[in-house]
Amino acid sequence: MVTQTLRDAGCEIVIDRSPSPAGWLPEREDRSTTAILVQPGMPRRLAAALAETLPNAGVLELPDGDAAKSLAVVEEAYRFLDDLGAGRHATVVGIGGGAATDVAGFVAATWLRGIESVLVPTTLLAAVDASIGGKTGINYAGKNLVGAFWRPSKVVVDLDLLAALPEVVARQGWAEIVKAGFISDVYLTGLIEGHGLKTPLEEAVTRAIAVKLGVVGVDFAEKGERAVLNYGHTIGHALEIAGSLTHGDAVAIGMAAAAAVSERMTGFTERVRHDRIIESLGLPLRAPSVDPDLVWGLLSKDKKRSSEGLRMVLLERIGEPKVSVVAPEDVALGLASVGVR
Repeated sequence: MVTQTLRDAGCEIVIDRSPSPAGWLPEREDRSTTAILVQPGMPRRLAAALAETLPNAGVLELPDGDAAKSLAVVEEAYRFLDDLGAGRHATVVGIGGGAATDVAGFVAATWLRGIESVLVPTTLLAAVDASIGGKTGINYAGKNLVGAFWRPSKVVVDLDLLAALPEVVARQGWAEIVKAGFISDVYLTGLIEGHGLKTPLEEAVTRAIAVKLGVVGVDFAEKGERAVLNYGHTIGHALEIAGSLTHGDAVAIGMAAAAAVSERMTGFTERVRHDRIIESLGLPLRAPSVDPDLVWGLLSKDKKRSSEGLRMVLLERIGEPKVSVVAPEDVALGLASVGVR
């Protein structure tokens, strides 16, 4: 495969097979220090390989998963940067899943009011979603309620690494890939419908990233158009916390709920097909047993809520999303459709 490079304003996204760590960082003569924030396991080995190529680098291991997305971990990262003497010409590198890239991006955005960041996603979910588009965030009283918009200078996507992921991990990323198809790319939707988890990874990853970049390019700070990327996330985020679900499973269930609301509010006629495509990826359509009051409480704190009510991304048809204010009774219908009553 020939290396593919996509661009998002000042961010370079390199999609390659086993790219050398020596080429992960953009060339800069004035880089003083590199702070590598990494999650345990295989990402730690990648961090060590990168650090060997750099003269002034330090490695901080983060907690695994969403445990990394806390104020306490961010404070630890600030101490780490301070100890390294990281100034305006330092670079923060995030290596790992979506939690690592979210935290690294947030730390870079807020240290000295913003320094360079480079993201190396090691999960399919992070490669097509969390590391793309410049959204950073940590969890406080809800999912991603503290964050900043800050584009990384570079994102390195290693297809060989992603292809070697266990299927149970890869499925989480396929939830975001099929979301990209549902909101914008009918060709990608058709590919997944025909091939499921056998869909060619290179094409799926590249097309999903291109969808996100297309939306972000016209609405970086989520003033309007970018909201369509939240398809499945409104109810999904609440279920993720209330049911201790993985992000991909939660988004899959959230998309099923959104399709049910769409059927009622926009006349969406492809719900059966929509849900069948989700199921073909081994993703769930029903929520586990959760406390409905907790779910409603989390929805009341959703950052997409306005003075008019809860905004949800719905589908008029596959490839044509619509952001609508949804009445409580329609939210209740969506929740009931996935087993939350």
